[in-house]
Amino acid sequence: MTGRRERLFVLEASSGGRMFSVNPDGSDKEFVVTGCRVPDGIAVDAAAGHVYWTNMGVPPENDGSIERVDLDGGNRTTIVPNGGTHTPKQLHLEASDRKLYWGDREGMRVMRCDLDGSNVETLVQTGQGDDDRRDETRWCVGVAVDPVGGHLYWTQKGPSDAGLGRLLRAGIDLPAGQSPAERGDIEVLFEGLPEPIDLELDLGERTLYWTDRGDPPRGNSVSRSPMQLPDGQQTPEILLTHLMEGIGIALDPEGGHMYVTDLAGSVYAAGLDGSDRKEILAAQGNLTGIALAVLPA
Repeated sequence: MTGRRERLFVLEASSGGRMFSVNPDGSDKEFVVTGCRVPDGIAVDAAAGHVYWTNMGVPPENDGSIERVDLDGGNRTTIVPNGGTHTPKQLHLEASDRKLYWGDREGMRVMRCDLDGSNVETLVQTGQGDDDRRDETRWCVGVAVDPVGGHLYWTQKGPSDAGLGRLLRAGIDLPAGQSPAERGDIEVLFEGLPEPIDLELDLGERTLYWTDRGDPPRGNSVSRSPMQLPDGQQTPEILLTHLMEGIGIALDPEGGHMYVTDLAGSVYAAGLDGSDRKEILAAQGNLTGIALAVLPA
């Protein structure tokens, strides 16, 4: 497509923690940054020339952080310092309000801040203290934002292979007079999921996509569902299966593609309906977050 140049940015949690970029066919791999402290979630602001990512740090230590770098790896900056968030997972950049949103796993919350790291807020709090922290059903992982519908979506993954995962939503902003721990507007869209991880929204088609770890047939998969569920919640549509611990997902609605990573080190490309699946990279380390950037030609 004339004037459209795409680049995938991918996080590798092994090998000391790295970010690399590739073309959508897997060619021309370039490392962007190294020395990341277990990177997990990634978001690209192509217009401003920035890539943001979360560092989980050492989960028991409450030392997570968020960093930013130029597209070419220059001007690396920590915007949310160590301990500003506990164990940050998926990261979402929302262009409409110029905010970063993320799931904080052991922090048991969904958070956001301005693009410079200021004004850190907790929007959802699912537990408090060490006893709650041991309950993995409280762990918030994936996050996505629908500015048109006014909703924030997130996953609470549950223990490995337990079938206790949930997908939830609430208003983007905290209701007046309510606290993050006692919101009255939270809806459970799906429960009993294998282990839901990352989320993405196709706002044009009003469709929600997510990755699941856990056992087959529903685990280690990519699923989707209408964002506006019909009466009587339906079973999600499974699009891809046989992932090896699926984690990251990025959508290209304009091009009709999705891109998915797994912890075994593969990057997959497929149509938005799961068709024409291709493994574009293999054996790349423990891969986590992935983001698609549309760059100036």
